[in-house]
Amino acid sequence: MSSPYQAYKDSAILSASPSRLLTMLYDRLLLDLNCAKDALEIEDAATATYRIKHAGDIVAALAGSLRRDRWDGADGLLGLYIYVSNALVRASIYRDVQLVDECALLLEPLRQAWHQAADSLSSTPEWETTTLSETAEVVAIA
Repeated sequence: MSSPYQAYKDSAILSASPSRLLTMLYDRLLLDLNCAKDALEIEDAATATYRIKHAGDIVAALAGSLRRDRWDGADGLLGLYIYVSNALVRASIYRDVQLVDECALLLEPLRQAWHQAADSLSSTPEWETTTLSETAEVVAIA
């Protein structure tokens, strides 16, 4: 049986928009990196390994979700994700705090940018419309 807190978290995830899910992933990614850094500094290898692995799983999910066929910037972002993923593997093997910190420093501006983008989307009224191509088809922005 799950706790009321867990039910609340599950509900927040299930009801979140795609843009909010992305910001949640970035928030958890940066939390994992900061916790891994703290764990490495106090030589808590088990926690550091778990947090680095979880951060790597999130990076893999983010990389896998890129639509390279729809966005010309996707290849650059994929390159960053690959770099971070490789750095996390090295950080885990060598227990390197600086590599974990570097990953956090690279990803924090992206986290902030995705939050700003999600905030701008959530401030757009659901009833606002836009036209597409020459057909003047009206589509709701959700």
